[in-house]
Amino acid sequence: MDRRRFLQCALAGASAVVMSNMWKIGKAMANDTVEHLNLSDDEWKKRLDPQAYEVLRHEGTERAFTSPLNDEHHDGIFACAGCGLELFPSKFKFNSGTGWPSFFDAIPGHVETKSDYKIIAPRTEYHCARCGGHQGHVFEDGPKPTGLRYCNNGVALKFIPSKV
Repeated sequence: MDRRRFLQCALAGASAVVMSNMWKIGKAMANDTVEHLNLSDDEWKKRLDPQAYEVLRHEGTERAFTSPLNDEHHDGIFACAGCGLELFPSKFKFNSGTGWPSFFDAIPGHVETKSDYKIIAPRTEYHCARCGGHQGHVFEDGPKPTGLRYCNNGVALKFIPSKV
């Protein structure tokens, strides 16, 4: 087998494993209990600041280590900056060292996934289940109990502190 054929086979095998795992992640998070919010592009532009608009509506990515939410460790809820849907309780947050707020789980039914091929290799992208706003990507290198890492753009979130 020549090198080119070997690399093609290896890439095909790796893609099959990743696609299988992405299907499992997406299936586990499927839930139709959240009412969808549909706004026009002009309405989103009025509602969001330019950076949040680029991330939430055009699947952009903020620079690592720029979000103050990366260092947010108080009790509360991280909600979608676009529509306010609660996505992650603070007890799900952990320090991944990646420069983006990271969580090991999401509130069931509050995120939806799809496959993303922007960097050629497939990744699992997740969005707010209510408004469809892009949040980030989920990877299988997180801590127990899920082994998942929801790597979130801080600008796509707002933090709501607990009232204690």
